[in-house]
Amino acid sequence: MNEVVHTSPTIGSNVEEVVFRNIHFIVWDLGGQQSLRAAWSTYYTNTESHGASQLNSLLLGSSLSLCNPTNSTFQFIIMVIDSTDRERLAVTREELYRMLQHEDLAKASLLVYANKQDLKGSMSAAEISRQLDLTSIKKHQWHIQACCALTGEGLYQGLEWIGQRIKKK
Repeated sequence: MNEVVHTSPTIGSNVEEVVFRNIHFIVWDLGGQQSLRAAWSTYYTNTESHGASQLNSLLLGSSLSLCNPTNSTFQFIIMVIDSTDRERLAVTREELYRMLQHEDLAKASLLVYANKQDLKGSMSAAEISRQLDLTSIKKHQWHIQACCALTGEGLYQGLEWIGQRIKKK
């Protein structure tokens, strides 16, 4: 964190470790193209780990991330939404609810990043929440966070939410 990384759309998957406040995230960044989404569920298994301060993360959707701190039974899905892409939001909603119904994600909490808030015409976090019908999610804790990945604005607040969930349990 604290560095700008120029990226391109994920083709296949990438794995990276991110450290935030003594929590180690192992992040699987999975491409959101239709041809790749069928394989997402293969990454859900074995995301619960047991150890001190490590989270295994799976990043999907526009991007998605599954996180589990070791030494616990925590599991987090981090979904990154392109706030300017209104056309794909219906597909994103469909894929999100399909994921949340998967037995391997039954205990997962959900963090949604509403990315690209710096761009004109982007949907607000509240609008994305309505479009995804997040208030209907009752079996999973969830949080939506407006952000701009280029500047880092909002990213730490989302990770803070994950940290608070870990402390509460």
